[in-house]
Amino acid sequence: MTPASKIYVAGASGMVGSAVLRRLHALGFTNTITRSSNELDLTRQQDVEDFFATEKPDVVVMAAAKVGGIHANNTYPADFGYINLVLASNTIHAAYQNGVSRFLFLGSSCIYPKLAPQPLREDCLLTSELEPTNEAYAIAKIAGLKLCEYYRKQHGVTYHSLMPTNLYGPGDNYHPENSHLLPALIRRFHEAKEAGAEEVTMWGTGKPLREMMHADDLADAVVFALQLPDPPSILNAGTGVEHSIRQIAELVAETVGFEGKIVNDLSKPDGTPRKLMDVSRLRELGWTAQIPLEEGIRKTYPLFLAELEKGSLRAK
Repeated sequence: MTPASKIYVAGASGMVGSAVLRRLHALGFTNTITRSSNELDLTRQQDVEDFFATEKPDVVVMAAAKVGGIHANNTYPADFGYINLVLASNTIHAAYQNGVSRFLFLGSSCIYPKLAPQPLREDCLLTSELEPTNEAYAIAKIAGLKLCEYYRKQHGVTYHSLMPTNLYGPGDNYHPENSHLLPALIRRFHEAKEAGAEEVTMWGTGKPLREMMHADDLADAVVFALQLPDPPSILNAGTGVEHSIRQIAELVAETVGFEGKIVNDLSKPDGTPRKLMDVSRLRELGWTAQIPLEEGIRKTYPLFLAELEKGSLRAK
């Protein structure tokens, strides 16, 4: 990939895609293409094929996905499975048909088995059962990364995948039911503070361990991976640092200024007990995350407040 390469960032309006776009531009890769979902529906095969035939990008970053937290994944498995399967297959095949030489597919840490040895190594993929609450999404992502692997094996194209840990940052989704862990906690603690509530209830025991990475760190890892001459088919991307959900909640509460109690709802599921990525392969290649969780939360809360002030967040 060179500064002259024509780069298509799929999902550029989302948290991850927009971060990738910012990082590319900051490093001088300005020949980029984007399309909103209104302009290009990636679930429609003919539309995708027409787009690639017209634009002929050199490089594709596949950041488009249907994403959500544990509640959304558990409630709408057909949506998460179907949409993410179609997004991956349409985009990967159209890219190959139209001469795209470099394709980076973004997956998720949830592709790994629920009880896989920790930290999660790339080679533990498909060794045992997945976490049931997000199985549909995980299977769709596994299909996408395997498809990249198969096209590379059969056709010699450099199609590879990056598996990020849990993400947060600018452009995150703060929906009260369908958001991921950290943005959901930011909204919940902020609303509790504003309401003068004495306590905040969180799902499960708070004991499961989670690794959180700022989207800007992932964007930097994406650009790094795109410049590797012969990248591994799958690379984990994370910080290598984990916190309990309880610790994350306490960090958010402190940042927001909530001084009440944190109460656990033990009737709700914990999800996967631990999800720490083994990032040794990426570190050996020369990349390490730079934004600690405490700093990332401090940067993120003002962004939430700005969205709230603009009225762009959905009400309860």
